[in-house]
Amino acid sequence: MPASTVSAKRRRASMRAAGVSSPWVMFLKGFFKHPVMVGAIASSSQRLVRHMLSPVDWDNCKLFVEYGPGVGTFTRTILERLAPDAKLIVIDTNPDFIRYLKHTIDDPRFIAINDSAADIKRIIADHGFEHADYIASGLPFSTLPTGVGDAIAHATHDILRKDGAFLVYQYNPKVRNFLTPYWEHIDHAVEWWNLPPAQLWWAWKK
Repeated sequence: MPASTVSAKRRRASMRAAGVSSPWVMFLKGFFKHPVMVGAIASSSQRLVRHMLSPVDWDNCKLFVEYGPGVGTFTRTILERLAPDAKLIVIDTNPDFIRYLKHTIDDPRFIAINDSAADIKRIIADHGFEHADYIASGLPFSTLPTGVGDAIAHATHDILRKDGAFLVYQYNPKVRNFLTPYWEHIDHAVEWWNLPPAQLWWAWKK
C-alpha cells in the first residue's frame, strides 16, 4: 500500500478518535454555531485564494499570520508557498476550528492559536517575533462586536513591517471603513468566481 494512502488512513483514524469531522461538516458547524464570526456558509474558492495571495513576496516572508483560518482553505496554500525557515501563525476564536487544524496539518512551520486577533502583538511576541510580513483575514468585520473590528485593524497595522500587507477578503464592501483610518495605500478587486463574489483588499504599510 502506498505511503500516502497509509498516511491518509492514519490521519482519518486520528480525526475520528479526536471527534474531528470532515472539513465541510466542520465549516457548517462553525457557521451555525458562530455565524457572526464565520461570515459565510461556504469555503473560499481556490481562485479566490490564488488571487488574494498573488502579491505576496514569498522570498521575503518569514512570518505569515492568518486570522479566522476556519478549516484551512487558505492555510494549506500558504504552507505550500511558504519558505522552509518561515512560520505561519493562524488565530481563531473558535476552538473547534483550531482543534481540527491541529489534527489535520502536520508541519513544523505551522502554529494554531485559539485567541483573538486583537491580541496579535502579544501572540507573535510569544513566538519570538516583533513584526509580521503579511496578515490575511477572512473575518467579517462588519458583524464583529462593536469596537473589535477597529481594535484588530489598529493592532494589525502596528504589527506589520514596512512594505508588509494586510490581505482582507470580505463579502461586504464596508470593510474599507475599518482600513482607511490606518492605511493610505489600499488596492481593491472583486473575485467573481466565488460564492458569493468576494471583495479583495490589500492594505500596504508604507
